[in-house]
Amino acid sequence: MLVFRQLFDPQSSTYTYLLGDRASGAALLIDPVFEQVHRDIALLNELDLKLVCSAETHVHADHVTGAWMLRRHFDSEIALAAAGGAEGTTRPLEHGDHLPFGPRHLEVRATPGHTDGCLTYVLDDHSMAFTGDCLLIRGCGRTDFQQGSPRTLYGSVHREIFSLPNDCLLYPGHDYRGLTVTSVGEERRFNPRLGGEISEADFTGYMDNLKLAHPRQIQVAVPANLKCGRRGDVNEALVAPTWADLTFTFAGIWEIQPQALEDVAGRVQIIDVRETNEFDGAMGHIPGAKLIPLGELSNRLSEISLDQPVVTVCRSGARSAQAVVILQKEGFDQVANLGGGMLRWRVDGRATEGLRD
Repeated sequence: MLVFRQLFDPQSSTYTYLLGDRASGAALLIDPVFEQVHRDIALLNELDLKLVCSAETHVHADHVTGAWMLRRHFDSEIALAAAGGAEGTTRPLEHGDHLPFGPRHLEVRATPGHTDGCLTYVLDDHSMAFTGDCLLIRGCGRTDFQQGSPRTLYGSVHREIFSLPNDCLLYPGHDYRGLTVTSVGEERRFNPRLGGEISEADFTGYMDNLKLAHPRQIQVAVPANLKCGRRGDVNEALVAPTWADLTFTFAGIWEIQPQALEDVAGRVQIIDVRETNEFDGAMGHIPGAKLIPLGELSNRLSEISLDQPVVTVCRSGARSAQAVVILQKEGFDQVANLGGGMLRWRVDGRATEGLRD
Protein backbone atom coordinates (compact mmCIF):
# COMPACT_ATOMS: atom_id res chain seq x y z
CA MET A 1 0.00 0.00 0.00
CA LEU A 2 1.30 3.44 -0.95
CA VAL A 3 1.38 6.08 1.77
CA PHE A 4 1.16 9.60 0.33
CA ARG A 5 1.02 12.99 2.05
CA GLN A 6 1.24 16.52 0.66
CA LEU A 7 2.72 18.94 3.21
CA PHE A 8 2.97 22.73 3.05
CA ASP A 9 5.36 25.38 4.33
CA PRO A 10 3.43 28.68 4.56
CA GLN A 11 6.51 30.92 4.67
CA SER A 12 7.83 29.84 1.27
CA SER A 13 4.61 28.27 -0.15
CA THR A 14 6.64 25.09 -0.70
CA TYR A 15 5.07 21.66 -0.99
CA THR A 16 6.90 18.71 0.54
CA TYR A 17 5.79 15.22 -0.47
CA LEU A 18 5.98 12.04 1.57
CA LEU A 19 5.80 8.70 -0.23
CA GLY A 20 6.05 5.49 1.73
CA ASP A 21 5.58 1.77 1.33
CA ARG A 22 3.40 0.44 4.15
CA ALA A 23 4.73 -3.13 4.06
CA SER A 24 8.44 -2.31 4.21
CA GLY A 25 8.16 0.99 6.09
CA ALA A 26 10.54 2.69 3.63
CA ALA A 27 9.79 6.31 2.75
CA LEU A 28 11.00 9.22 0.62
CA LEU A 29 10.57 12.93 1.15
CA ILE A 30 10.59 15.24 -1.87
CA ASP A 31 11.76 18.84 -1.22
CA PRO A 32 11.80 18.94 2.60
CA VAL A 33 12.02 22.41 4.18
CA PHE A 34 14.55 23.28 6.89
CA GLU A 35 12.04 24.94 9.23
CA GLN A 36 9.66 21.94 8.97
CA VAL A 37 12.08 19.17 9.91
CA HIS A 38 10.48 18.53 13.32
CA ARG A 39 7.08 18.23 11.61
CA ASP A 40 8.39 15.76 9.04
CA ILE A 41 10.15 13.61 11.64
CA ALA A 42 6.98 13.53 13.74
CA LEU A 43 4.85 12.42 10.79
CA LEU A 44 7.28 9.69 9.79
CA ASN A 45 7.38 8.41 13.37
CA GLU A 46 3.60 8.51 13.78
CA LEU A 47 3.13 6.61 10.50
CA ASP A 48 5.85 4.12 11.52
CA LEU A 49 7.96 4.90 8.46
CA LYS A 50 11.73 5.11 8.07
CA LEU A 51 13.13 7.81 5.80
CA VAL A 52 15.55 6.31 3.29
CA CYS A 53 16.08 9.38 1.11
CA SER A 54 15.40 13.10 0.75
CA ALA A 55 15.00 13.87 -2.96
CA GLU A 56 15.44 17.43 -4.19
CA THR A 57 13.82 18.60 -7.42
CA HIS A 58 16.55 21.28 -7.79
CA VAL A 59 18.78 23.72 -5.88
CA HIS A 60 16.12 26.00 -4.40
CA ALA A 61 16.34 29.78 -4.18
CA ASP A 62 13.30 30.42 -1.98
CA HIS A 63 13.86 28.12 1.00
CA VAL A 64 16.59 26.06 2.63
CA THR A 65 16.23 22.31 2.32
CA GLY A 66 15.85 20.09 5.37
CA ALA A 67 17.80 17.25 3.74
CA TRP A 68 20.96 17.59 5.83
CA MET A 69 19.05 17.77 9.13
CA LEU A 70 17.02 14.71 8.14
CA ARG A 71 20.19 12.82 7.25
CA ARG A 72 21.52 13.57 10.74
CA HIS A 73 18.38 12.04 12.25
CA PHE A 74 17.69 9.06 9.96
CA ASP A 75 21.05 8.52 8.22
CA SER A 76 19.01 8.96 5.04
CA GLU A 77 20.45 9.60 1.60
CA ILE A 78 20.33 12.98 -0.11
CA ALA A 79 19.42 12.74 -3.80
CA LEU A 80 19.93 15.65 -6.18
CA ALA A 81 20.78 16.05 -9.84
CA ALA A 82 24.49 15.59 -10.46
CA ALA A 83 24.20 18.73 -12.60
CA GLY A 84 23.14 20.68 -9.50
CA GLY A 85 26.69 20.50 -8.15
CA ALA A 86 25.69 20.48 -4.48
CA GLU A 87 28.25 19.50 -1.87
CA GLY A 88 26.97 16.72 0.39
CA THR A 89 24.82 14.91 -2.14
CA THR A 90 25.05 11.19 -1.35
CA ARG A 91 23.08 10.04 -4.40
CA PRO A 92 23.80 12.19 -7.47
CA LEU A 93 21.08 11.56 -10.04
CA GLU A 94 21.04 11.32 -13.81
CA HIS A 95 18.15 11.10 -16.24
CA GLY A 96 16.68 7.58 -16.17
CA ASP A 97 17.80 6.68 -12.66
CA HIS A 98 15.40 5.07 -10.19
CA LEU A 99 14.90 6.06 -6.54
CA PRO A 100 13.61 3.02 -4.62
CA PHE A 101 11.53 2.96 -1.45
CA GLY A 102 10.75 -0.64 -0.56
CA PRO A 103 9.42 -2.37 -3.69
CA ARG A 104 8.29 0.95 -5.22
CA HIS A 105 10.40 3.54 -6.99
CA LEU A 106 10.44 6.98 -8.55
CA GLU A 107 11.68 7.37 -12.11
CA VAL A 108 14.07 10.33 -12.49
CA ARG A 109 13.52 12.60 -15.48
CA ALA A 110 15.84 15.52 -16.17
CA THR A 111 13.71 18.63 -16.80
CA PRO A 112 16.15 21.58 -16.92
CA GLY A 113 15.13 25.09 -17.81
CA HIS A 114 14.17 26.66 -14.47
CA THR A 115 17.67 25.64 -13.37
CA ASP A 116 20.06 23.35 -15.19
CA GLY A 117 19.69 20.71 -12.46
CA CYS A 118 15.89 20.41 -12.32
CA LEU A 119 14.39 16.94 -11.99
CA THR A 120 10.85 15.58 -12.23
CA TYR A 121 10.10 12.42 -10.24
CA VAL A 122 7.55 10.02 -11.76
CA LEU A 123 5.97 7.23 -9.71
CA ASP A 124 6.63 3.77 -11.13
CA ASP A 125 3.04 3.27 -12.37
CA HIS A 126 2.91 6.75 -13.97
CA SER A 127 -0.09 7.69 -11.80
CA MET A 128 1.62 10.79 -10.35
CA ALA A 129 4.65 12.97 -10.94
CA PHE A 130 6.41 15.63 -8.89
CA THR A 131 7.49 18.51 -11.08
CA GLY A 132 9.25 20.86 -8.65
CA ASP A 133 9.38 24.35 -10.17
CA CYS A 134 9.56 23.10 -13.75
CA LEU A 135 5.78 22.95 -14.22
CA LEU A 136 3.36 24.61 -11.79
CA ILE A 137 -0.43 24.57 -11.79
CA ARG A 138 -1.33 26.76 -14.79
CA GLY A 139 2.18 28.16 -14.74
CA CYS A 140 5.87 27.29 -14.62
CA GLY A 141 9.09 28.25 -12.89
CA ARG A 142 10.97 31.39 -13.88
CA THR A 143 13.91 31.18 -16.28
CA ASP A 144 15.86 34.37 -15.60
CA PHE A 145 18.56 33.16 -13.17
CA GLN A 146 20.37 29.99 -11.97
CA GLN A 147 21.17 28.94 -15.55
CA GLY A 148 17.52 29.22 -16.55
CA SER A 149 16.50 29.02 -20.20
CA PRO A 150 12.96 29.34 -21.61
CA ARG A 151 13.84 27.28 -24.68
CA THR A 152 15.24 24.51 -22.52
CA LEU A 153 12.24 24.57 -20.17
CA TYR A 154 9.78 24.43 -23.08
CA GLY A 155 11.50 21.31 -24.41
CA SER A 156 11.69 19.68 -20.98
CA VAL A 157 7.99 20.09 -20.25
CA HIS A 158 6.82 18.88 -23.66
CA ARG A 159 9.27 16.01 -23.87
CA GLU A 160 9.29 14.65 -20.30
CA ILE A 161 6.01 15.74 -18.68
CA PHE A 162 3.43 16.20 -21.43
CA SER A 163 4.41 12.76 -22.74
CA LEU A 164 2.97 11.15 -19.58
CA PRO A 165 -0.62 9.80 -19.59
CA ASN A 166 -3.29 12.52 -19.52
CA ASP A 167 -4.64 11.28 -16.18
CA CYS A 168 -1.22 11.33 -14.50
CA LEU A 169 -1.55 13.66 -11.52
CA LEU A 170 1.03 16.44 -11.30
CA TYR A 171 2.18 17.79 -7.94
CA PRO A 172 4.14 21.08 -8.11
CA GLY A 173 6.91 22.39 -5.89
CA HIS A 174 4.90 25.51 -4.99
CA ASP A 175 1.54 27.13 -5.29
CA TYR A 176 0.67 30.64 -4.16
CA ARG A 177 -3.12 30.39 -4.55
CA GLY A 178 -3.90 27.32 -2.48
CA LEU A 179 -4.11 24.93 -5.45
CA THR A 180 -2.79 21.45 -4.72
CA VAL A 181 -2.77 19.19 -7.78
CA THR A 182 -3.35 19.15 -11.52
CA SER A 183 -2.98 16.60 -14.32
CA VAL A 184 -1.06 16.21 -17.54
CA GLY A 185 -4.25 16.53 -19.60
CA GLU A 186 -5.29 19.74 -17.84
CA GLU A 187 -1.92 21.42 -18.28
CA ARG A 188 -1.60 20.36 -21.90
CA ARG A 189 -4.92 22.10 -22.59
CA PHE A 190 -5.08 24.99 -20.16
CA ASN A 191 -1.60 26.04 -19.08
CA PRO A 192 -1.44 29.68 -20.27
CA ARG A 193 2.31 29.55 -20.80
CA LEU A 194 2.90 26.08 -22.19
CA GLY A 195 -0.40 24.49 -23.16
CA GLY A 196 -2.56 24.37 -26.28
CA GLU A 197 -0.94 25.66 -29.44
CA ILE A 198 1.66 27.84 -27.69
CA SER A 199 4.97 27.61 -29.56
CA GLU A 200 8.51 27.77 -28.24
CA ALA A 201 8.79 31.32 -29.61
CA ASP A 202 5.54 32.34 -27.85
CA PHE A 203 6.80 30.90 -24.57
CA THR A 204 10.25 32.48 -24.88
CA GLY A 205 8.76 35.89 -25.53
CA TYR A 206 6.46 35.52 -22.53
CA MET A 207 9.23 34.43 -20.13
CA ASP A 208 11.75 37.04 -21.31
CA ASN A 209 9.35 39.78 -20.28
CA LEU A 210 8.22 38.62 -16.83
CA LYS A 211 10.50 41.10 -14.99
CA LEU A 212 10.17 39.41 -11.57
CA ALA A 213 11.96 40.42 -8.38
CA HIS A 214 14.41 37.87 -7.01
CA PRO A 215 13.16 35.56 -4.21
CA ARG A 216 13.53 37.11 -0.75
CA GLN A 217 15.65 34.26 0.64
CA ILE A 218 17.93 33.80 -2.36
CA GLN A 219 21.08 35.11 -0.63
CA VAL A 220 20.66 32.56 2.17
CA ALA A 221 18.93 29.73 0.37
CA VAL A 222 21.19 29.11 -2.61
CA PRO A 223 24.50 28.92 -0.66
CA ALA A 224 22.88 26.66 1.95
CA ASN A 225 21.27 24.41 -0.65
CA LEU A 226 24.59 24.04 -2.47
CA LYS A 227 25.59 22.29 0.79
CA CYS A 228 22.33 20.29 0.91
CA GLY A 229 20.97 22.43 3.73
CA ARG A 230 23.99 22.37 5.97
CA ARG A 231 24.38 25.85 7.44
CA GLY A 232 26.25 27.51 10.28
CA ASP A 233 23.37 29.49 11.74
CA VAL A 234 21.20 26.51 12.68
CA ASN A 235 17.78 27.89 13.56
CA GLU A 236 17.05 27.34 17.24
CA ALA A 237 13.53 26.34 16.29
CA LEU A 238 15.05 23.08 15.02
CA VAL A 239 16.88 22.34 18.24
CA ALA A 240 14.92 20.10 20.61
CA PRO A 241 14.24 21.59 24.06
CA THR A 242 16.74 20.44 26.67
CA TRP A 243 14.68 20.94 29.83
CA ALA A 244 13.06 17.49 29.47
CA ASP A 245 12.89 14.44 27.23
CA LEU A 246 10.21 15.63 24.79
CA THR A 247 8.68 14.38 21.55
CA PHE A 248 7.36 16.67 18.82
CA THR A 249 4.01 15.62 17.35
CA PHE A 250 2.61 16.13 13.87
CA ALA A 251 -0.12 18.18 15.59
CA GLY A 252 2.61 20.76 16.20
CA ILE A 253 3.22 20.54 19.95
CA TRP A 254 5.83 19.03 22.24
CA GLU A 255 4.74 16.11 24.42
CA ILE A 256 6.22 14.68 27.59
CA GLN A 257 5.63 11.14 28.85
CA PRO A 258 4.92 10.26 32.50
CA GLN A 259 8.41 8.96 33.34
CA ALA A 260 10.05 12.04 31.84
CA LEU A 261 7.69 14.31 33.82
CA GLU A 262 8.54 12.50 37.05
CA ASP A 263 12.23 13.06 36.29
CA VAL A 264 11.77 16.86 36.10
CA ALA A 265 8.73 17.34 38.35
CA GLY A 266 10.54 19.60 40.81
CA ARG A 267 11.81 21.90 38.05
CA VAL A 268 8.63 22.53 36.05
CA GLN A 269 5.22 24.09 36.58
CA ILE A 270 2.47 21.49 36.24
CA ILE A 271 -0.78 23.15 35.19
CA ASP A 272 -3.90 20.97 35.39
CA VAL A 273 -6.59 22.38 33.10
CA ARG A 274 -9.47 20.14 34.16
CA GLU A 275 -12.45 21.33 36.19
CA THR A 276 -12.34 21.46 40.01
CA ASN A 277 -14.50 18.36 40.44
CA GLU A 278 -12.09 16.39 38.22
CA PHE A 279 -8.97 17.73 39.92
CA ASP A 280 -10.27 16.52 43.31
CA GLY A 281 -12.19 13.58 41.86
CA ALA A 282 -11.71 9.88 41.34
CA MET A 283 -8.58 10.19 39.21
CA GLY A 284 -6.85 12.64 41.56
CA HIS A 285 -4.07 14.90 40.35
CA ILE A 286 -0.31 14.95 40.04
CA PRO A 287 1.52 16.06 43.22
CA GLY A 288 2.42 19.74 42.99
CA ALA A 289 0.00 20.45 40.12
CA LYS A 290 -1.77 23.81 40.01
CA LEU A 291 -5.42 23.85 38.95
CA ILE A 292 -6.33 26.40 36.26
CA PRO A 293 -9.36 25.18 34.27
CA LEU A 294 -8.95 25.62 30.52
CA GLY A 295 -11.76 28.14 30.32
CA GLU A 296 -9.96 30.36 32.85
CA LEU A 297 -6.45 29.96 31.48
CA SER A 298 -6.30 33.10 29.31
CA ASN A 299 -7.36 35.27 32.27
CA ARG A 300 -4.94 33.70 34.76
CA LEU A 301 -1.67 33.80 32.84
CA SER A 302 -0.10 35.99 35.52
CA GLU A 303 -0.13 32.95 37.82
CA ILE A 304 2.31 31.12 35.52
CA SER A 305 5.98 32.09 35.30
CA LEU A 306 7.49 32.69 31.88
CA ASP A 307 10.91 31.72 33.25
CA GLN A 308 10.13 28.11 34.17
CA PRO A 309 9.00 25.28 31.86
CA VAL A 310 5.30 24.40 31.90
CA VAL A 311 3.62 21.01 31.53
CA THR A 312 -0.13 21.02 30.92
CA VAL A 313 -2.33 18.15 32.07
CA CYS A 314 -5.92 17.02 31.62
CA ARG A 315 -7.82 13.71 31.61
CA SER A 316 -6.72 12.43 28.16
CA GLY A 317 -4.32 15.03 26.77
CA ALA A 318 -6.85 16.79 24.51
CA ARG A 319 -7.73 19.86 26.59
CA SER A 320 -4.15 20.20 27.73
CA ALA A 321 -2.99 20.21 24.09
CA GLN A 322 -5.21 23.23 23.51
CA ALA A 323 -3.72 24.78 26.64
CA VAL A 324 -0.26 24.43 25.04
CA VAL A 325 -1.49 26.32 21.97
CA ILE A 326 -2.91 29.11 24.15
CA LEU A 327 0.28 29.42 26.18
CA GLN A 328 2.49 29.45 23.09
CA LYS A 329 0.45 32.29 21.61
CA GLU A 330 0.97 34.21 24.84
CA GLY A 331 4.76 33.91 24.67
CA PHE A 332 5.45 30.76 26.69
CA ASP A 333 8.21 29.02 24.73
CA GLN A 334 8.96 26.21 27.20
CA VAL A 335 5.70 24.29 27.31
CA ALA A 336 4.72 20.68 26.73
CA ASN A 337 1.63 18.51 26.99
CA LEU A 338 1.44 15.37 29.13
CA GLY A 339 0.84 12.69 26.50
CA GLY A 340 -2.24 10.61 27.39
CA GLY A 341 -3.06 12.85 30.35
CA MET A 342 -4.13 11.46 33.71
CA LEU A 343 -5.34 8.27 32.06
CA ARG A 344 -1.78 7.40 31.03
CA TRP A 345 -0.40 8.65 34.36
CA ARG A 346 -2.71 6.34 36.31
CA VAL A 347 -2.13 3.33 34.03
CA ASP A 348 1.61 3.76 34.62
CA GLY A 349 1.02 3.70 38.38
CA ARG A 350 2.44 7.18 39.05
CA ALA A 351 1.96 9.02 42.35
CA THR A 352 -1.35 10.85 42.70
CA GLU A 353 -2.96 13.17 45.26
CA GLY A 354 -6.55 14.12 46.05
CA LEU A 355 -8.08 10.74 45.22
CA ARG A 356 -11.74 10.49 46.17
CA ASP A 357 -13.12 7.11 47.14
